[in-house]
Amino acid sequence: MEGRVKKVLVHEISRLARRNSVVHQFVETLEECGVSLYWHAQQIETLLPNGKRNPSAGIMLALLAETARSEVETLRERIKSGLAQAKRKGVRLGRPKGTRLNRDVFLQKHKDILRQLKRDQSVRNTGKITGKGISTVQRVKLAMAV
Repeated sequence: MEGRVKKVLVHEISRLARRNSVVHQFVETLEECGVSLYWHAQQIETLLPNGKRNPSAGIMLALLAETARSEVETLRERIKSGLAQAKRKGVRLGRPKGTRLNRDVFLQKHKDILRQLKRDQSVRNTGKITGKGISTVQRVKLAMAV
């Protein structure tokens, strides 16, 4: 039994997932493995010392996971509202005009990607090799074709 995980510690339930079902599935998986989940903010543990499920933890888990989901929805609405208000005030959102690089400067900036693509590396492998995102690699590939 040496080296076996006995507890998973989190500060709060919202750090695990935002959806109630995902949190419950995760906790059930832990319990099947005999691992207890302890969340610090409420000082609650999912398994009792005898290994049985803590009934109050299940109730708190459902409540806190639902609260976390609700907070995400509230945050989304606030962001949408703020963006709409900024548009009404005439604020231009997004990248400032004139900040796009022309084709040659863009390709010069991403010479490492160019080199890999010219060696017939795939987009995914090129991204891994260069440490850049797949969408960046795709944009370079598209710019090469022009």
